[in-house]
Amino acid sequence: MFLSAAVAILTAASCHKDDNNSPIPNNEYVVFAWNDLGMHCLNPTYDELVILPPYNNVHVQVIKRGNPPIIITEGITVEYSLVNNTYSFGKRQYGDFWTNYTAIFGGIPPANNIGLTGTSLFGNMAKKSDYFIAEGIPVVPVDDDDVWDPLQVIDVKVKDGSGHILANTQSSVPTSDEINCAKCHSGGALSAFSNILAKHDEEEGTSLMNQKPVLCAKCHGSPALGTTGPGTSGKYLSQAIHGYHAEKGAGCYDCHPGASTQCNRSIAHMGTTNDGNCITCHGNLQQVASTIESGRIPWVTEPKCATCHNAASGVETNDVLYRNATGHGNLYCSACHGSPHAMYPSREAKDNTQPKQYMGNKIKTMGSCGVCHESSRGEGAGEDFAEAHAGSNPEERNTCYVCHTSISTNTSNWPHSFTWKNSN
Repeated sequence: MFLSAAVAILTAASCHKDDNNSPIPNNEYVVFAWNDLGMHCLNPTYDELVILPPYNNVHVQVIKRGNPPIIITEGITVEYSLVNNTYSFGKRQYGDFWTNYTAIFGGIPPANNIGLTGTSLFGNMAKKSDYFIAEGIPVVPVDDDDVWDPLQVIDVKVKDGSGHILANTQSSVPTSDEINCAKCHSGGALSAFSNILAKHDEEEGTSLMNQKPVLCAKCHGSPALGTTGPGTSGKYLSQAIHGYHAEKGAGCYDCHPGASTQCNRSIAHMGTTNDGNCITCHGNLQQVASTIESGRIPWVTEPKCATCHNAASGVETNDVLYRNATGHGNLYCSACHGSPHAMYPSREAKDNTQPKQYMGNKIKTMGSCGVCHESSRGEGAGEDFAEAHAGSNPEERNTCYVCHTSISTNTSNWPHSFTWKNSN
């Protein structure tokens, strides 16, 4: 995961003499932070139809640099806070999530600004086996200056037992309420969400208009909300929505927001269309629905990297999704390549904070040779690589040194077998 391509024979100018690149840091610790999905969606209101709550997950892995580097979780704490976004209740209509919580989800509502999992907008991340997580952050896409922005920012600080900061970074926390049901569901005195409920009552014989607010997942199972089956309707929410709208002229960005948010931000995966190139990986609306009908579980069984990338390059994760997969040095793939839908380089600067922080202004996958070499396939690079970059006191420290303090010349130890065409 540290490197997404092979090293070319050294014909380029020194990386560290390039004004567009900054030296690799010498810090003893490195911290990577990322959002698990690349975009979380939420409702703009919670008094009619409810699809998703304010809910965001941020993962962190902390590396102690060395030969080899090691992932650490002991003897440290990881603190987080949202930048200029200290509350959610009281902003626009998001507060209805808490006000109507019992009607929507049942049970006793959490305190204002506390999410479904008891997580706040700031605090300490929970320690897991080899990473830390803040799960269910109730962040909304409006900052404390009342500016709408689907890319909020989290600040992460790693501290030792005495409270000294060992490492810190920032990452985007993507969340958008830009779902555009009003493109089709509008007109008359009803809002778009009420229009949907009224049409559902008319076509399905339900009485949802008399039950507002209505959580769609109460009848249509949604693994995004933790349900394990299709629900009492017998049809997953994803299957119902995609199947119904397949012939309605709907586009991916109508619901997977949106005209301004534009969910997919990874430049290498956007294609040349203005709809996010979603269909290339996920299929069209009818295909999404029909594969669920055939047994696929939405949110659980999704496209894999090896669907497009040659599995021989080392990107095959078998039954593990990219967002859950680990690779080189047991780092999560997302730690080095970026969040799903925002893999480096992203068109949005907020997504690219860590490559810029650790490797300079040329945004590439963490550890990419492409920071210095435009193309680096790797054939015949061994001796030249060793002479310039390997060992504990190399002529030039390349981007492997973000985590490593010495580099092996044994190419079998390099991630992905260095077979990718170029270093994204």
